[in-house]
Amino acid sequence: MFSLKVNGKKYNIDASTETPLMWVLRDQLGFTGVKYGCGIGECGSCTVLIDGEAARSCTIDAGSVQGSDILTIEGMPEDHPLKQAWIAEQVPQCGYCQPGMILQATDFLTRDPSASEEEMAEAMDDVICRCGTHPRVMKAMKKAAKQMKAKGGAA
Repeated sequence: MFSLKVNGKKYNIDASTETPLMWVLRDQLGFTGVKYGCGIGECGSCTVLIDGEAARSCTIDAGSVQGSDILTIEGMPEDHPLKQAWIAEQVPQCGYCQPGMILQATDFLTRDPSASEEEMAEAMDDVICRCGTHPRVMKAMKKAAKQMKAKGGAA
């Protein structure tokens, strides 16, 4: 038994510390916004923030992030600039990759809300979207970046 802090709340986990974080989040804690895509950290569907940094939860042992702050899409406030921009720009098509996309974008824009469109595209390049929503992702990121920049990078 070990504990994890997810979305600001501490949870006691009854699993092997070697269980991939994604499965603990989904199966034990019910955070289904964390999606299984490839299982090898290549697609980005399982992206969460660990201490503010985007990470592929399918490749991380749950026990290795004890003491860290883990954020899933369910823990992001509804009024977060990226969530609002995603809605305004109608980004999702099927929606499967979108939680990972939003969290990847959150990490990037929190660090650099003044990034160029090219830098934004590069930051999102390794999150796969089969539906091809990347053009709408760029519009949403630019919209959110303006708000985040006005707040000094804070979300």
